[in-house]
Amino acid sequence: MDLNLSGKVGIVTGASKGIGRSIAQILSAEGMKLTLVARSPLDEFSATLSTVCLPLSIDMRHADSASRVVDATLEKFGALDLLVNSAGATKRGDFLSLTDDEWTDGFALKFYGAMRLSRASWTHLMQSKGSIVNIIGVGGRTGSAEFSIGGAVNAALMNLTKVLADRGVKDGVRVNAINPGSIATERLQTRIKAFTAEQGINIEEATIQMAKTLGVARFGEPDEIARTVAFLASQESAYIHGAILDVDGGATRTL
Repeated sequence: MDLNLSGKVGIVTGASKGIGRSIAQILSAEGMKLTLVARSPLDEFSATLSTVCLPLSIDMRHADSASRVVDATLEKFGALDLLVNSAGATKRGDFLSLTDDEWTDGFALKFYGAMRLSRASWTHLMQSKGSIVNIIGVGGRTGSAEFSIGGAVNAALMNLTKVLADRGVKDGVRVNAINPGSIATERLQTRIKAFTAEQGINIEEATIQMAKTLGVARFGEPDEIARTVAFLASQESAYIHGAILDVDGGATRTL
């Protein structure tokens, strides 16, 4: 399906690896010009993509980062049609052991980074009748003892998605979110390796057992999230607004 994204301009945060990297690859393959944002260098990755891309090594935890990203995008491309907030990692662990600094850091990147970038992008997205897609996570729907920071951050970002969608009805900006389940990224592979060591089994068996524990048939692939982003960015989803899509293989069974 041609999603008619060719020539559009997007910003993708967290673009150096995992889901963010796949989103950049899929959107570029659809013909979008992109600003790629991550703390680590992106020049080599940017050079592999099929469209013109602007790589920016910027830490989105800093208050001025959002305006820097948007200004650089407008200077390079002259417009903005899509913002994908994909950056964010939160520390797992025992609630009683997690420090204030760890909580602050969890919110600083994923929540405040997305909020500030949405705010800085908003008027430009109004002009283009563009959209925002937030990459959040199913942990915000179902609480888990070892994921207290991530769950709280994700729940806050889901609420922000609804808030921005409400504003977007008037301003002409579509806002949606995706809750990935367990996706086969580097972070998940690290958890699988730890489980392998704990149980004394091989990687293949550990992967099967972990998937069963989570109530899914298999783990998802980053491209499966990326293709959903491309759909939400296109006019094929023009009447989808304020939606939070659980792309998790059926792991979330609550309403």
